[in-house]
Amino acid sequence: MLAPMNQAVLASLSILPIAVVGLLLVGLRWPASRAMPIAYLACAALALLVWEVPVATVAAASVNGIVVAATLVFIIFGAIALLNTLQESGGLHAIRAGFSDVSPDRRVQVIIIAWLFGSFIEGAAGFGTPAAVAVPLLVGLGFPAMAAVIAGMVIQSTPVSFGAAGTPILVGVATGLSNDPAVGPFVQGAGLADFGALLDLVAVKVAILHAAAGTLVPLIVVSMMTGLFGERRSFVDGLRAWKFALFAAFAMTVPYLLAAILLGPEFPSLLGGLCGLMIVVWAARHRFLTPRDDWQFADRSTWHREWSGLIDIRSEEIANRNIGAVAAWTPYLVVAILLVLTRLDTLPFKALLQGVALTVPNLFGTHITASVAPLYLPGTVFLVAVLFTYFFHSMKTADLGRALRKSGTAALQASTALAFTVPMVQVFINSGGGGTGFESMPIVLADAVADLAGEAWPLFSTFIGGLGAFVAGSNTVSNMMFSSFQFGVGQRIGFDPTWIVALQAVGGAAGNMICVHNVVAASAVVGMLGREGVVIRRTFFPFLYYASVTAVIGYCIVLLA
Repeated sequence: MLAPMNQAVLASLSILPIAVVGLLLVGLRWPASRAMPIAYLACAALALLVWEVPVATVAAASVNGIVVAATLVFIIFGAIALLNTLQESGGLHAIRAGFSDVSPDRRVQVIIIAWLFGSFIEGAAGFGTPAAVAVPLLVGLGFPAMAAVIAGMVIQSTPVSFGAAGTPILVGVATGLSNDPAVGPFVQGAGLADFGALLDLVAVKVAILHAAAGTLVPLIVVSMMTGLFGERRSFVDGLRAWKFALFAAFAMTVPYLLAAILLGPEFPSLLGGLCGLMIVVWAARHRFLTPRDDWQFADRSTWHREWSGLIDIRSEEIANRNIGAVAAWTPYLVVAILLVLTRLDTLPFKALLQGVALTVPNLFGTHITASVAPLYLPGTVFLVAVLFTYFFHSMKTADLGRALRKSGTAALQASTALAFTVPMVQVFINSGGGGTGFESMPIVLADAVADLAGEAWPLFSTFIGGLGAFVAGSNTVSNMMFSSFQFGVGQRIGFDPTWIVALQAVGGAAGNMICVHNVVAASAVVGMLGREGVVIRRTFFPFLYYASVTAVIGYCIVLLA
């Protein structure tokens, strides 16, 4: 056991890479392409000089990070390619017109696309895919790029714990708890049938916490949109849509919670998003609970320069290509269907696609394995949809080539930031087991917070989960890192550890709002690189709301239990 002073010093050093990111990216407003290389060097230096991690391990973690970054760039390319292909085919013009038919009100549109369609895509694919789908779609409809990215990031909260058919629970929490010797006796003592029943129990508690906090997410999104990007900069304009926003929230969270209770962790976001879409689109068409006025953005000529990305919708060139609404939406329907078919364990496609993997085990003689299954990546699904669009919309080859060239340029612009962001994360996570015997940096940091918090720990659990997601860029990875730790702290302070693990999972989901490489990826899709710090500053307060509300609710529950 480390001496208290040494533990405090180590905890301070552990947070240094995160502090560097915060200072440069958020404080000094550096673009991620400049800030993240310095953060990576700081993290690698700590791992080598303080934790005494072998050079081979740091190198292996860095290479694995580059592999993961390459997969993210591929996903970004696919998402942009589909948007640009639809732009060239005339599909985007039809989609834009179709949403005006549902409702011309931008507040209604952002709720339907970001909150509901985004939740469905999160349930199907996870791993930041909703931002890659919903954000460019919003821009294609005429939203400022900055507003679209912020909306896409804020909804990366409620549906995330059950993203990719429950991966953060079924893989993240399961992996984190599977080797914990205290879990088996707890399962028996609690009268649970097996480890799977424990995961189902955690999933229900996660859904309860999310349903409570998620109720206000659509209202937060529309209020931020009108307050930050409206002609009058009025948050009140967003609050005027409170009836419709709350209705849309419940249309998603009620079936979401029922799915968690009745079906397990695979289906809450999938069914919640799908049911919500059907209910809310019908309601919007019939003007049920929608605001009396139809709120719009100010004229594009008055927008601040930082609001816009590099995507230019040439509506005057595509208005007469005779693409109907159904045909225009069909490529996104293809994406949704393929994501669902390839993500469900009950179907054979997931195993088949994951089986075609490029794997390099034990990189440089370490425990780290680099692996990628290219056919399973969402980027491949996007490209299949691009090819489908080419034939289905009877496009010219030159138009498709122009779309792909523009998409390649935009994706490459994101590669510099991601090439340092993800390796930094991998070094941070794999910093344990060095010559000093210290735990990895995230565990040292969490230990220090737990020692300070004592019985008030539930109030901090969500923030530890959020910290893990902020650094790792994944709720799943955050749960892997901290679930066992959170379970142990819960037992140590005498609270139900399943509630503490649930708070971890919820906090990890909320952390996606401020996760650096998710922001980079979402910004890259709409050509808005270099303004990641601005986005994180604006999404920090929704994250603070989400983590705080769920922490207080969880704390009250464990106190009364």
